[in-house]
Amino acid sequence: MAGLIKREDIDEVRQRTDIKEIVDGYVTLKSAGIGSFKGLCPFHDERSPSFHVRPQVGSYHCFGCGEGGDVISFVQKMDHGTFSETVEKLAHRINFTLRYEDGGTGPRREDVGKRQRMLDAHKIAAEFFREQLLTPGGATGRQFLSGRGFDQAAADHFGVGYAPQGWDSLLKHLTGRGFTQDELKLTGMFSEGNRGIYDRFRGRLIWPIRDIAGDTVGFGARKLFEDDQGPKYLNTPETTLYKKSQVLYGIDLAKRDIARNRQLVVVEGYTDVMACHLAGIGTAVATCGTAFGTDHIKIARRLLSDDGTGGEVIFTFDGDAAGQKAALRAFDEDQRFIAQTFVAVEPNGADPCDLRLSRGEAAVRDLIGSRRPLFEFAIKATLKKFDLNTVEGRVQALRASAPVVAQIRDSAMRPAYSRELAGWLGMEVDEVLRAVSGAAKRLREQQQEGAVAGNGQARPGAAHQTQQGGSSQQRNAGQERYPGQQGRSGQFSQRPPEGRQYPTGPYESSRRGSGPDNSVPAPAFTRPDPRDPVARMEREALEVALQQPGLLDAGQWQSFTEVRFRTPAHALVHDAVRAAGFAGATPSQWVESVRQEVPEELRSLVSELAVTPLPAHNDDALKSYCKGILNRLFDLQITQLKAEKMGQLQRMDPSADPELFQQLNRELMELEMQRRALRSE
Repeated sequence: MAGLIKREDIDEVRQRTDIKEIVDGYVTLKSAGIGSFKGLCPFHDERSPSFHVRPQVGSYHCFGCGEGGDVISFVQKMDHGTFSETVEKLAHRINFTLRYEDGGTGPRREDVGKRQRMLDAHKIAAEFFREQLLTPGGATGRQFLSGRGFDQAAADHFGVGYAPQGWDSLLKHLTGRGFTQDELKLTGMFSEGNRGIYDRFRGRLIWPIRDIAGDTVGFGARKLFEDDQGPKYLNTPETTLYKKSQVLYGIDLAKRDIARNRQLVVVEGYTDVMACHLAGIGTAVATCGTAFGTDHIKIARRLLSDDGTGGEVIFTFDGDAAGQKAALRAFDEDQRFIAQTFVAVEPNGADPCDLRLSRGEAAVRDLIGSRRPLFEFAIKATLKKFDLNTVEGRVQALRASAPVVAQIRDSAMRPAYSRELAGWLGMEVDEVLRAVSGAAKRLREQQQEGAVAGNGQARPGAAHQTQQGGSSQQRNAGQERYPGQQGRSGQFSQRPPEGRQYPTGPYESSRRGSGPDNSVPAPAFTRPDPRDPVARMEREALEVALQQPGLLDAGQWQSFTEVRFRTPAHALVHDAVRAAGFAGATPSQWVESVRQEVPEELRSLVSELAVTPLPAHNDDALKSYCKGILNRLFDLQITQLKAEKMGQLQRMDPSADPELFQQLNRELMELEMQRRALRSE
């Protein structure tokens, strides 16, 4: 078995990998000052961006949940891989050859990270399917595409391919590329029988399903031949790569437009995504054989930067009963969005693909343009069940629709839709408001009862809380702890002090108890009070030392190391800075070295200090700010030393030790000269 990856190679991979480029594959980042970017955290649900990335120092930190670290820990957390697999993946990305402690050039083929091997197999399979579409055997697939208005350029753009009718065409291709049958069993591309494994997809049109980073993780296959006894659509089964509740077809192509246009269009099939994109709706995606759910919403909200400043989610459904039912299911999830949610329904039941084929691309754009608020659609769909021409029907309709309105959590929207409902029913507004208020009360009682039944006690928002994993990150599959590991244990957050503004977040720990209330133990370190001017100054000085070590000259570093930090947490980080000993290291190596030196509970704080935006808009202002912060810190240190020596001087008898008395006076004069020199700057 191959040994540990050499430390210098890990440092090289970390240094040569652009953390912003990596994070951009998962999160929409916006500028947050000089060299700083922010977006919605991929590790927890949040309404306003608190996830910060500082490429210069190679670090990220979420001020909401406390997750932080470097590019390696980010990818490891997102992909749920081991440390060595993550380093190998990033090294492969930059074409860097890793060395191992045993002197080898890398692990044997069977020891290569399973995830990367699976990704490689899917990539090769996708290329194979695309090639097969162009062969004589792929003629039926090409005819299918042509019949739906898609030419070869469209097929190439979306990576559409064809699976031959044979039982082992793909199997032979992949084994010929060095993959073992044991590896291929894990991919979901093969079925297993008495004689071994065979191709799962045969005689079908193939769509590659890619994750947000653009890696192929599965396939969707459409039946082409009448003698195919399988379902019309056959997808990859659940694997370690492919989780249908966590993937959206087309997200890799749509993510940029979604972020740019603040719009997400959810359609029902692969060809619908193709039709929308070709019609200019580049924000379209589709679920893969499942309803649009909570995990999909997390992906969408991060791309939309769903922070209450705009954006829209549009669901497209057929106008039939099944389509209306799907729209109402979407309404149940709507409250998780801040972005406005709409529904676009084609009255004649045509999906975007059929619409483009029969009426042109403009009709697809018109369909999206005809969107209606999902609230309105859900209410009117409920009203259609009753005869509103009778008193009895209107009363029954009110009883059925009031709970729908009551589910609207926006306090301004709820009374507005209550008034709309009164108009649609022809009833008095007060009567409808009372019905909605009563329905809202019953809904709250049901939620509280459910929380008590599920947790032993009622907890506000219990239904929407998510628990992040707290498992430790290990280097090389547990052989050595990865020093950059971040946890939420003892994490810090604070209220913004006057003047300088800091991001805020919860005061919590990720080491949760095992009891029914999921209790949280007390953190090991107390959050420094941001209202304390000394604690605030210490924090700002540590931010400068971590983010801009090159701006400190030798004299300033010497003075900085001699400062006595009063706040315990800051003092430990200061000790780590001194132990790490900045000596021309790259910014990312410097921050990582400091992270290694602090207790595990404080590693999140180091990441936080390393990414907090410094209040400067250009290089000159940055230099001035850093110099000013350090001078204030040194001034404070001098003031404290003067007070100590003055107290010592006042307590002593000059005649008892005249030499010490004179020495203290000289030291006081030297300190005062230093203080004046600092203040003159």
